[in-house]
Amino acid sequence: MAYTIDRYPCAESPRLGAMTLHPVAESVPRARRWFKKLVTPYQLSCSVDDCVLLLSELVTNAVVHGTSDTPWLVRVEWFRVEASLRVEVHNPGLPENVRLRRPEANDAHGRGLLLVDSVANSWHAGPSRFGGTVVSFEMADAWPPS
Repeated sequence: MAYTIDRYPCAESPRLGAMTLHPVAESVPRARRWFKKLVTPYQLSCSVDDCVLLLSELVTNAVVHGTSDTPWLVRVEWFRVEASLRVEVHNPGLPENVRLRRPEANDAHGRGLLLVDSVANSWHAGPSRFGGTVVSFEMADAWPPS
């Protein structure tokens, strides 16, 4: 896994950090661990544990649903957008395949985006600037007012 950290975010460079992950199940706990370690110094006002949980759901979906005929990686980036934290997860899947499901009680899968929808202030899915799909969530008021 590779990761980068932008230590001094500003309006011209709002990205706080990024990581790339291989599309394997072992990348999910690795993403949780590194994300938590990399965002903790920013002293977020929102729950870091909630952010880690939502990131875990999106990385899991990217690993499970991303497809490509060539080798590929899952890309995770996080940004400060005014007082909000935005986390993006990119994969080579099709954007139109991302949808909020309403699983039956006995269904084993299909609750990840429901969780994101209920915990995050907002979420979005669409075409990634890298090709494929990006799914993101925002946590409002992640930083106290200046």
